[in-house]
Amino acid sequence: MQVTVYPSTVKGSINAPASKSMTQRAVAAAALARGTSVIRRTSDSDDARAALGIAAALGATVERDRDTLTITGNLAAGNDAVIQCEESGLCMRMFAPIAALLPTPVTITGKGSLLNRPTNMVAEALQQLNASCRATHHSDSLPVTVQGPLKGGNITIDGYQTSQLLTGLIMALPLAAENSEIAVRNLSSKSYVDMTIQLLRQFGVVVRKDSDSYYKIRGRQHYTPQTYVVEGDWSSAAFLLVAAALKGEVTVHNLFGNSKQPDSAILKVLTLVGADIVVNEQDVRVARVATPLKPFQFDATDSPDLFPPLVVLASYCRGVSMIHGISRLTIKESNRAATLQEEFTKLGVRIELVDDAMRIHGGATVRGGITAASHHDHRIAMALATAAAAAETPVVINDAECISKSYPDFFADLKRMRVSISTNEEQTPSPEGAEGRAQQ
Repeated sequence: MQVTVYPSTVKGSINAPASKSMTQRAVAAAALARGTSVIRRTSDSDDARAALGIAAALGATVERDRDTLTITGNLAAGNDAVIQCEESGLCMRMFAPIAALLPTPVTITGKGSLLNRPTNMVAEALQQLNASCRATHHSDSLPVTVQGPLKGGNITIDGYQTSQLLTGLIMALPLAAENSEIAVRNLSSKSYVDMTIQLLRQFGVVVRKDSDSYYKIRGRQHYTPQTYVVEGDWSSAAFLLVAAALKGEVTVHNLFGNSKQPDSAILKVLTLVGADIVVNEQDVRVARVATPLKPFQFDATDSPDLFPPLVVLASYCRGVSMIHGISRLTIKESNRAATLQEEFTKLGVRIELVDDAMRIHGGATVRGGITAASHHDHRIAMALATAAAAAETPVVINDAECISKSYPDFFADLKRMRVSISTNEEQTPSPEGAEGRAQQ
């Protein structure tokens, strides 16, 4: 799908999409519970749908009614079971240890960019726990076949590239026959692990965190079914909040100020640049200010999904902004550091990659008037659309349908915020009228 985004003034009140990562975790916990759980306000993203398919493949019964899921847990996959992770890295790394609880082989596969992501970290971890993980094609990529049963024990893993494998181990090992201890080197995205531990506590499972580097897990625990409400997704809402800071005023609901989601750090950066912000218990209002936005420095090592909206924000700040942690961007749907540099250069924004940091020269006119590529990366597509709403002239984005991976309603929500958008299947509005329509 080709989408054209026109310069617009944004205004409105919108509900944040449900957190896809918390939906995926809740689906996994419900699939492991003995009984029926109800999960409300769920994400309808491709990644969340992949988690549902995996839960069913592993033996759970899944029913969906709009944004409510009813899941009856039953970990009992048959011989030659296959779980399809689509393009979800979390599904691959989280469900691999869960599948390894079974004594029968389970094949894990995926699609698109996930087929190029390394699996050696999963194999090394499972082997330490007396389970196996074998690559089908004798390479460090999907598909792989895992087989247990996972027995528990002591294990050491590296957490620099991702915390998702640790999440999977923390979810699976409470059901193992033996107690376990996990030592973690170089853990990134620590808050995502805290989110997992908090969710498990709601499902009756206890994980003891001695430090960010050491976890103790008692074996032979049981998940208890729950009614669980998924909170809003800060990583997706960040684009809406940045759009408001650049070109208008928006209130986003279902965002919890006390959330453990690391991407809630977007509020810190919006404060640094001088945006007008009001944070309430479950919503956030952001508005543009009359004075130029100030440049900022931010370490996104623990919140790498904030890089795309932060690059948009920095492009409109007057001066040079620095975002640290680009080494975390190499195994995403695209190499996001290189992709952001390539596409924002087309918009007239100068970006330099220096060591582990990105230097963005903002304040010049973001010109628009170009055709940009999403690189089949949902967050790149959303970044380009957000930047385009504040640009001088329209921006065309190719392969924009990739937003369905995390935020299927993104363009619909931008329209609700009065952003003028057309697709290649619609009649294109004239650029002259876009700003006026956006304010109606």
